[in-house]
Amino acid sequence: MSARRLITIGAICMAMSAAVQARAERLIVSVSNHRVTVTPNYSGEELVLFGAVEKDAATPAGAINYDLVVTVSGPRADMMTRRKERRFGIWMNTDYRQFVKVPAYLALFANRPFDDIASTDVQRRQQLGLTNVLLTQRIGPDFADVVPNDPFRRAFVRLQRQRGLYREDTSAVTFITPTLFRSGIPLPAQVPIGTYDIEIKLFSDGALVTHTETAFEIVKVGFEQFVATSARQNGFIYGLVTAAMALMTGWIASLVFAKE
Repeated sequence: MSARRLITIGAICMAMSAAVQARAERLIVSVSNHRVTVTPNYSGEELVLFGAVEKDAATPAGAINYDLVVTVSGPRADMMTRRKERRFGIWMNTDYRQFVKVPAYLALFANRPFDDIASTDVQRRQQLGLTNVLLTQRIGPDFADVVPNDPFRRAFVRLQRQRGLYREDTSAVTFITPTLFRSGIPLPAQVPIGTYDIEIKLFSDGALVTHTETAFEIVKVGFEQFVATSARQNGFIYGLVTAAMALMTGWIASLVFAKE
């Protein structure tokens, strides 16, 4: 038997062995509401993500400890972070940094701390945690992400967290059984309008096993949505509505002053 044939047989055996040992889990997920409506008195709410780990005959037998990381990212937009310094007795903007196409809403949830789920390298590759999520910045003529302790990046994340738009919770995912799980997705009152992507990653023994995605949408309803749609689709109608509102406001103000 030639050396080439031996190598070929060996390669086939290794491939077959790898196929037998391959993990075959599948994630089945859903969210409690795929279309969230925002009215003028909207004060926020919480969605529920729930799902299950589905196994098949190729999944290794015996008990398996799973970890789950859920990443929710809202509509992307360009944002600015400015640095203020006190000069000549007043606070002035002295520098700024533009963040390009970053999520307006970003939340990362897990069933335990990221350091317990995977190594530092895996966390960085899989973007586990706010410190590892890529936030592209415009630095002069270049576009790049920077180290997590960059002052502009820290300030941007801090401000978004204060508004409830960026969050991280390593106890938000609960395994109801070894294969059934749930997680809440809090949405603050100032939640941006648009499509939200949810990525669910399943880990075991520090390695990514599988992942899946789902989504939900936040839409505005009521008179505000009518005005916004009219402005976008029919400028003439929007102009009439705006003029009518201005005249009505002036008329009401005149009545109030007349009574006084």
